Amino acid sequence: MSKKVFIETYGCQMNVSDSERMATILAKEGFQIVEDEREADIVLLNTCSVREKAENKIYARVGQIRRRRRNVILGISGCVAQLEGEELFDRFSGKNSIDFIIGTRATDRIAKVINSVIREGKTKVIDNHEREDYPELSFDLNLSHSKCVAFLPIIEGCNKFCTYCIVPFSRGREVSFPPRLILQQARQLVSQNVKEIHLIGQNVNSYRPREMQDLEKFKGATPFSKLLRMVAELSGCERIKFTTSFPRDFHPDIVSAIEEYDNLCNWVHLPVQSGSDRVLKLMRRGHTKDAYMKRVERIKSSKKMIALTTDIIVGFPGETEQDFMQTVELVEQCEFHHAYIFKYSPRPGTPAAEQMTDSVPPEEKTRRFLYLESIQKKIQAKIWQSYVGSEKLVLVEGKSKKNPNQLTGHTTCNKVVNFEGDERLVGQIVKVKILEAKNNSFLGRLV
Repeated sequence: MSKKVFIETYGCQMNVSDSERMATILAKEGFQIVEDEREADIVLLNTCSVREKAENKIYARVGQIRRRRRNVILGISGCVAQLEGEELFDRFSGKNSIDFIIGTRATDRIAKVINSVIREGKTKVIDNHEREDYPELSFDLNLSHSKCVAFLPIIEGCNKFCTYCIVPFSRGREVSFPPRLILQQARQLVSQNVKEIHLIGQNVNSYRPREMQDLEKFKGATPFSKLLRMVAELSGCERIKFTTSFPRDFHPDIVSAIEEYDNLCNWVHLPVQSGSDRVLKLMRRGHTKDAYMKRVERIKSSKKMIALTTDIIVGFPGETEQDFMQTVELVEQCEFHHAYIFKYSPRPGTPAAEQMTDSVPPEEKTRRFLYLESIQKKIQAKIWQSYVGSEKLVLVEGKSKKNPNQLTGHTTCNKVVNFEGDERLVGQIVKVKILEAKNNSFLGRLV
C-alpha cells in the first residue's frame, strides 16, 4: 500500500509552487497525497522565515503534530530548513523530533529523501545542497492550489541583499530559468485549461537567463519584458499576472507590454518599503523616493488603468518620526489599491539584525503601523468605492470560504469578488456587476 503524504505550506507563492512540484514528484513515485494530516503516514511542513511570526508557527506546529502523532514521519522543507539545516535536529529532539530536512534548492530530490527514511531506515536525513540543473517546472493540477490558476516560477533566489531580508540566504542567488522551459510549461498549462498564469519569483523583473535565443524574436527593452510578450503571444493563454517586481529593475517597457496585450493583466505589485531616502539607503534598496515615483507615474499614466499595490515596513532601525511621515506622504501620493504593511522584526543573520540597533520601541512601531494603516484604508476605500456599479470580468475559482453559498474569484486587477452563482461556473470567466465594496473584497451580482 502506498504511503500517504500531507504537505502544509507557509509563506509566499514560491513556497506554494514548491509544494505543488514536490507533491507532483511524490505522486509520480507512488506516494498518495492527502488533504488531511490525520490520514498521513508522512507530514511535510514547507516553511517560511521572512517574518518572525511565520517562523514561530513552525515550532508550535511540530509540537502539536507530535502530541497527536508519535509515529508519523515528520519533515521540514523550505526557508527555515535551508537556513538552520542540521541545527533543526537539535531544536526538535525528544518528544518533538523530526525525521528529515530538505532545503529550498533540493525540492526535486524529495522522494529520494523520504525513501531514505522509509526504505533504508535512516534517521535525521538532510539534503540542503544546490541543484545540479534547472528544477522540474511541471506539476499536476489535481495536486495544486487551483485548477484554473497556476503559479509558474521564472526565477528563484535574490541578489539584492536588502539589509532586513533573509531571502538571499534562504533561497540563494538569482537563477533565471530558460525561456524554453517556461514556454513549455505555459503551453502545458493552457492545454490543461488553466485560465490564469502567474509568473512568479522573488524579483520577476530581474529575469536574466543565460539562454536568450528563444527571446530574440520578441521586442522588449529587457529580458523580462521580452518574456512577457513571449508568453502573452501563446495561443489560448487568457490571463497573465506577475509578481513580485523590484523597483530598481522595473523598466517602463513593462507597462508598454501590458498595454500591448489584452491578456497581460492590469496589476503591478511594486514594494517600496519606505518613503524616506535615508531609510531606503539603510535598507540597501537601491532606489530613491524620486526614482520610485517615476515608475509610479508611468504605471498611473497607462491607458489600461493598472492597479498598484506595495509592501511597507515601519519601525526600521533608525527610522525617525520625520522618516515615517515621508512614508505617509508617499502613500498619499501613490494612492495604492492595497498595501501590505509590516512592523520591522529582526531576522537573525541579516545585516540589519547583526549591525543595527532595533531602536524603535515596539509600542511606537504599533502606533506607526496603525496610523499608516488608517491612512491607507481611507485611500483604498475611495478607490474601491469607484468600482461600485461597474461590471468586471471575474475568473471563478471556487466557493467563498466565508460564505459557502457564494462563489469567489479575481478580477484582472487582482481584486477578490464574491457573488451568488452555480458551482458549475468554477473555472470560467464571467461578467459580474460590483454592488458593494468591503474592506478587502467586493460583493457582486452575476450579469
